[in-house]
Parts: sequence; C-alpha cells; structure tokens
Amino acid sequence: MPQSLGYLKETASQTAGPYVHIGLIPHQAGFDIFQNNFGNMLAGAETEGEHIAIEGQVLDGTGTPVRDALIEIWQANTNGRYNHPADHQKKAVDPNFRGWGRTGADFQTGIYTFETVKPGAVIGRHTRMMAPHINFWIVSRGINIGLHTRMYFDDETEANAADPVLNLIEQQERRSTLFAKRSKRDGKTIYRFDIVLQGDNETIFFDV
Repeated sequence: MPQSLGYLKETASQTAGPYVHIGLIPHQAGFDIFQNNFGNMLAGAETEGEHIAIEGQVLDGTGTPVRDALIEIWQANTNGRYNHPADHQKKAVDPNFRGWGRTGADFQTGIYTFETVKPGAVIGRHTRMMAPHINFWIVSRGINIGLHTRMYFDDETEANAADPVLNLIEQQERRSTLFAKRSKRDGKTIYRFDIVLQGDNETIFFDV
C-alpha cells in the first residue's frame, strides 16, 4: 500500500544555482552547447528606434554585488508593441527586434548589460496608457522564486506620473526604485538600473 501523503516529508527548498548559468547562458559559463545562444543583444543595426544600453548591478542587503545573478528582460518595440501574437494593438511590428533578452552579471564586477532600443508607451488594461518600461526577471542563488520588477525611464516624467502601475504604489518615494537614470558615455545613451534585493532601498517587486 502506498504511503499516505500526510506522512511524506517536505522536500527541502532549493534556489536557482549554482548551475543556472550552464542551463540558461552556457556561453557565459564557458560551454558551447546551444546552436543559438540567447544573449543581451536585443537590437541590431536595422532595428528601429533610439538605441540604448542598460546596465547595472544586482545588490544584496549589504550593498554587495550578486555576481551570479541571471537577468531576463522583455519589452515593447519603439512603437509600443510586443513581438508576441497576444499583442493585438494596431501598431507596427519591427521584424528586426526580438524584444527579449537574457544575460548574467559579470562574474568579476557584477555588472549586467543589455543592448536594446527605448520602448514606446503600451496600452494596458482598460485602455489605460502605460509609460515606456521594460520588464525584468531576476534569479540567483539565495532566491527561491524568480523576482519580477519593471524599469521605467527617469526622463519620461509626464508619462511616469500617469502610469497606472506606478500609481498603485502608495509610498511615492518608493517609486524611485523603478527609475533608471539616463546618461551619455562615448556618444552612447546609457540607462543605469541597479536592483536592490533587501534593505532600505529595496527595489519594488511584483507578484506576476
């Protein structure tokens, strides 16, 4: 007779790692096992829109970079449309823009980077316009369930003020944890977005 479920012991919890890199970004771990390696380059020379770089670090509660973090992003194109069949907006699809990327933090510096384009505004629920944003998913050792957050742009003041998701955050000062800071370096537009896992400046994470 099979053992009653009421007497089975709980399986020990596990976090993602240390082999997450081998399975998801093997080229960064030094393995060449996939024909197509998904990486941090979402946009090429023919992709429409303002080309930007996103960079930052995932920081623990002490401010120490998490050097084995894995980050995925997905976003709309410059017209505000996702490259996905579920997006029925009457906006142009850019065939030269994948809209999804994956990378790991640098093992030495903890810095991650993405090469992409600045997304357009997207129509959300109840036809409310959402400010330009990029969706993030973060996982690493010590994280049992992947964390979801959003990156907004600090130079989209008017759109951010009307964004329905940002306005759900009651503590207005906490909204700043979702804003990436724009700068220029060597003629290139850079948005810096650090993700803080714990502490006073903890990034806002969403239940998805």
